[in-house]
Amino acid sequence: MFLPHLEASSALAVLSLVALVVYLAAVMRLRRTGVSWPWWRTLSWLAGTASLFAVTGTWLNGYSMVLFSVHMTQHMILSLITPLLLLIAAPVTLALRTLPRGRGAAGVPRALLLNGLHSRLARFLAHPLFSIPLFLASLYGVYFTPLFDALMSSPAAHQLMLAHFVVTGILFFGPIVAQDPWPRTLSHPGRMLELFLPVPFHAFFGVAIMMAGSPVVDTFAQPPAGWDIDPLRDQGEAGGIVWAFGELPTVLVLAVVFFSWASSDERRGRALDRAADRTGDAELAEYNARLRALAYLNR
Repeated sequence: MFLPHLEASSALAVLSLVALVVYLAAVMRLRRTGVSWPWWRTLSWLAGTASLFAVTGTWLNGYSMVLFSVHMTQHMILSLITPLLLLIAAPVTLALRTLPRGRGAAGVPRALLLNGLHSRLARFLAHPLFSIPLFLASLYGVYFTPLFDALMSSPAAHQLMLAHFVVTGILFFGPIVAQDPWPRTLSHPGRMLELFLPVPFHAFFGVAIMMAGSPVVDTFAQPPAGWDIDPLRDQGEAGGIVWAFGELPTVLVLAVVFFSWASSDERRGRALDRAADRTGDAELAEYNARLRALAYLNR
């Protein structure tokens, strides 16, 4: 199932290979300047692009066109696993460190990237009031309307749908993982709140698919003859996959947020210690002086 199988419409699979080559080239360029790059970020990018290729550039993509359970596995990987792995790799930070600076033509790509991050459009796309409904619309708006069957009828439309799953995952998890500069920043409690907001809706969608007594979409209503596939049973397995996939990404993101929170507190503590060393602990001396003044007034 995971043997390579590229077709004329395998745009995402080709894009995953290009993205891997570009990222590795950027890492090597950065190292030539004497600046190191965390190995685990490179590994995360490798895993992210590999997951993208695995579900779009192998025979699994072909099976996803005829089996609901395989398609839903593809959907969950593209919207939950691939975006997380790509975001943890911090590609924007890597790009900002490797792209040339300056006002000439060489500095244009970096300037465009910075302008894009600070644009009104980016802030709108990164807002939770947009990203969370868009994330949920990838479930309810696609499968509970005729849209899914229409998208599956065309190879190009199918590729656009798969790309949509990846983009919505990036927009949703981007400000929560917060490994890169992002148009909008959230506090650590806010990031955890945003993470948990769509969880019940995601779980309910999985249950609704499992409990449906008739085919939810027409595409998978008639499996290939001779495969001995019960479409309703396969549909129930698809709903179970949605339910099961909701837990692993949540745990992974929570670990990232907690680690980031602890690291930020540690950095803040070191910064305060350095400031105290530079000022001779002036703030503590001022605090003690106020206490002495209060004690004198209360005598």
